[in-house]
Amino acid sequence: MDKKDLRIVYMGTPDFAVPTLEKLIDAGYNIVGVITMPDKPVGRHQNQLQASPVKKCALRHNIKVLQPEKLKDEDFLAELRSLQADLQIVVAFRMLPEVVWNMPRLGTFNLHAALLPQYRGAAPINWAIINGDTKTGITTFFLDHDIDTGRVIQQESVPIGPDDNVEDVHDRLMMLGADLVCETVRNICEGKVHPIPQEEMETAQPLRPAPKIFRETCQIQWNSHTAQTAHNFVRGLSPYPGAWTNVTLPDGRETTIKVLATKVIDTKQNADSTAVMANDNGRLLVHLPEGTLEITQLQLSGKKRMSAADFLRGTNIDGWKI
Repeated sequence: MDKKDLRIVYMGTPDFAVPTLEKLIDAGYNIVGVITMPDKPVGRHQNQLQASPVKKCALRHNIKVLQPEKLKDEDFLAELRSLQADLQIVVAFRMLPEVVWNMPRLGTFNLHAALLPQYRGAAPINWAIINGDTKTGITTFFLDHDIDTGRVIQQESVPIGPDDNVEDVHDRLMMLGADLVCETVRNICEGKVHPIPQEEMETAQPLRPAPKIFRETCQIQWNSHTAQTAHNFVRGLSPYPGAWTNVTLPDGRETTIKVLATKVIDTKQNADSTAVMANDNGRLLVHLPEGTLEITQLQLSGKKRMSAADFLRGTNIDGWKI
């Protein structure tokens, strides 16, 4: 099938989904419609509406945009049918009902930021880094009844560096994902796709989930960490939403600090079995039961991100407890 004859509906919302849409357009594919989230209220009084990055991209290219509140709404479904899509592509959107994903004759495929069947769920990049993985990747797969369980079409792997954070890996996968989606569409056009059921790809390695990240997920439980696992936890949540810790001040008051960047100083066993924060000649250290971690960037409640050195120049942390 010629690419211009293949009618594609694209579904996505955030920045992560924009390079893929741009690449499909640049490659000459026939994008007949874009589905994205409704405009989001922003501003101090929530009285301004902000379009999603994907909507802005679609409008720049004069592509029809649909923004349903509910994906089972009959008016939306009728409009979606009217687009007569042969194929639907999903990148960072939302869970689709069967009436939507089963509509096009060639099916609907999704781009997932992990090497399925590992890290099914909403936050695969975060959890791969938190768990200390040295490799991740992207997967295209056909949607099925259960989330992230459909037949795998193609995959590409990428390394995770020892100090990479979520932003680093996100940006790498965003660009690689755009290439993989285009390659997947090309192979579908040429009839070269041979999808593999995920159960055939499972190994003896236990499957790790990637559930949604909540605020309570981000609290650092210092005494349950080694220096290395604490470092992985921080970079797996940086720059957003950010790992955080409660600090008890000498007068008994509590404050919250976001920990945004760290370095492993050593991994030696410490004599003290509890975590201790200390100022070591202008370096902010946390001595853990197994190893010492240096906090290099942080954010106080209500303040901007700053270096730990700047923080220590204006703050006496004697008597602080974590």
